[in-house]
Amino acid sequence: MATTAQPKVPDHVPPELVRSADIIVGEEFLTDPYGYMSTMHERLPRLFYNVGSAVGDGWMTISQPLAFKALRDGDHFGVPPLFIFPRDEDNWFRMIPLEIASPDHRKFRNILDPMLSPRGVLALEADIKALANQLLDTFADKGECEFTKEFARPLPVMVFLNFMGLPLDRLDQFVKWVVALIQFAEFDRAKEIMEEIEEYLTTVIDQKRANPDDKAISRIVHATFDGEPMTERDVLGFTFFLFIAGIDTVYAALNNSWLWMARNPDRVKELVADPDNRDLQTEELLRAFAPTFSGRYLTQDLELDGVLLKKGDRFTSFLPACNYDPEVWDNPREIDFKRVKKPILTFTGGIHSCMGGHLARLEFRIGLNEWLKRIPEFSLKPGTAIRYTPGGVVGPDSVPLVW
Repeated sequence: MATTAQPKVPDHVPPELVRSADIIVGEEFLTDPYGYMSTMHERLPRLFYNVGSAVGDGWMTISQPLAFKALRDGDHFGVPPLFIFPRDEDNWFRMIPLEIASPDHRKFRNILDPMLSPRGVLALEADIKALANQLLDTFADKGECEFTKEFARPLPVMVFLNFMGLPLDRLDQFVKWVVALIQFAEFDRAKEIMEEIEEYLTTVIDQKRANPDDKAISRIVHATFDGEPMTERDVLGFTFFLFIAGIDTVYAALNNSWLWMARNPDRVKELVADPDNRDLQTEELLRAFAPTFSGRYLTQDLELDGVLLKKGDRFTSFLPACNYDPEVWDNPREIDFKRVKKPILTFTGGIHSCMGGHLARLEFRIGLNEWLKRIPEFSLKPGTAIRYTPGGVVGPDSVPLVW
């Protein structure tokens, strides 16, 4: 009879902290991800050693304070090379700035910070509002739409491509590349996709070098680092990481939130009746429906929460669950649009916090505001079965709406 090999747990891990949370690919998780993640605190320690998971065996925290510690402590926690993005070992490039430690991390971020600061993104507000209404024009009078394709995907991705200086007519191809990678493509296929993206971006970089503009890729191409031009591989790595990071997370957050609204029409009435509270409403929905996670590894031994973590251990901050931490929020499973604002981990934190966090919030707030002006009542199309695909970003595959 065949037997299943038991995961090997390091000797320094207390047996009582070993768990098997079947996240990402588990049937219970995929049936209702946010039901699963919002109740993890009722079933699991705030720090445990997870085995048999799609993210790999290692430490996992669902505690907001412990996650903040890991995200802020660059002396003990490093960012591992992203395993879903295989790169040529003989011609390696770094995912910049994510895979860069201080102080160089901050120097790289400074290149785009003027464009992505709270003041910088406000320059895009009118364009985002116009785009949201252009999209709404195409279906508002029809009484139905496939939200994921007709609003959630094009709104943030078109804004992002314009920010980067990339052509909108390649949107579908860009999305296919990124989605395949974050849904854990087979290694050989992932390698092929990486090569296709690299080939494309190399051409774009050459074009921006010859014909500069005021967009993000051009700024990277023509930036200096410590007074010198960046290396070709660093230019590619910076551009590549932004390309990957900007395609899918806002899309998933929109899908998750609109699905919840479609199932909770009475709560939508609260939103419609209080348009002056869009900032807090946006923050609360982003708290409740964070779509992704954050991986680190221990660069040296550390005692955390009374537990010894050893150099080389993997460490995952399970950000959606951290946003439901009852030590931080009262009644965290309740969506409360009057909740006192506290730091959320939807866009991670510390020096590696999401560069596009301010832009993401702006896109979400504008999308919510313009949608509710024109479609204040909506629901899921009758007979809809919501499906989630395993991957590094959590969100429903399809959200068909009617009104």
